[in-house]
Amino acid sequence: MERTHGSRFVIYVALAGNLGIAIAKFIAAAISGSSAMFSEGVHSLVDTVNELLLLHGLNRASKPPDRNHPLGRGRELYFWSFIVAVLVFALGACVSLYQGITHLHSPQPAGDPTIAYIVLGVSLLFEGSSWWVALREFRLGKGRHGYFEAFRRSKDPSTFTVLLEDTAALLGLLIAVAGLAGAQLLDMPELDGIASIGIAAVLATAAFLLARETKGLLIGEPAHPELGEALLQLARDDADIETANGILTIQVGPNQVLAALSAAFDDRCSTTQIEACVARLERTARQQHPEIVALFIKPQTPAAWQARLAALEPPATPRA
Repeated sequence: MERTHGSRFVIYVALAGNLGIAIAKFIAAAISGSSAMFSEGVHSLVDTVNELLLLHGLNRASKPPDRNHPLGRGRELYFWSFIVAVLVFALGACVSLYQGITHLHSPQPAGDPTIAYIVLGVSLLFEGSSWWVALREFRLGKGRHGYFEAFRRSKDPSTFTVLLEDTAALLGLLIAVAGLAGAQLLDMPELDGIASIGIAAVLATAAFLLARETKGLLIGEPAHPELGEALLQLARDDADIETANGILTIQVGPNQVLAALSAAFDDRCSTTQIEACVARLERTARQQHPEIVALFIKPQTPAAWQARLAALEPPATPRA
């Protein structure tokens, strides 16, 4: 729950900053006539919409299970995160690319760039603050893993989406400053259009990374291997389990995991004892790992489990 509150705080900070910055950038673009500034305005507007969608996804994902959604609605967040990636590309990268190409085709000298520089400076300050808040929250959950590995392993797209957006925003601002300054100092208005194309490239890259990560979460991927090992060890320690064959897990939400355990029970166990063992394992597993929304235990011989695994070959490379 604390991680959810942290994710919401990161999104609220980014939302407040992007909304104000978007308005300021569009005003500056209208005054200066800068193509790069207009692209940055579109960028901040898209980010503002994205934060609203992420908040909507978090609210939907936090709803309790019901008869229509017995495993909860955790994947709602994954769906809306994927929509965010699409918007970053469609509205951010494509509009910026169009703006840059148009400006290159018909370059127009920029007007007074003073207001544009002021807005870019303030934007760097606000985006940097939002980026630092998102980075701090992301570091709390990454543990001993490197940043890229933690990004690949993360099951909560809300925090890494904001962090990636803010990183792209900072890079876009630096490109906009370079393009605006180059166009002014070298008297080459084409550089402003090139800056817009550069911003489009940054946004397209961010959109690709977001789509790639959220796609895996949306269609279903295993939980962290450490959780599966802990559940297997729990089964091995039970006196009524002869062999814990293996386990399959699937992430159904940022803090929601579905697990299926294959186990061979002691032949001396009665049906009542097996039922008691299953109930005991389920209860202990949920106590130790609250993220488990359901644990299904299938009585199965080791040979049957190995045959099941063989049917899945060749194994797909898991997301680290």
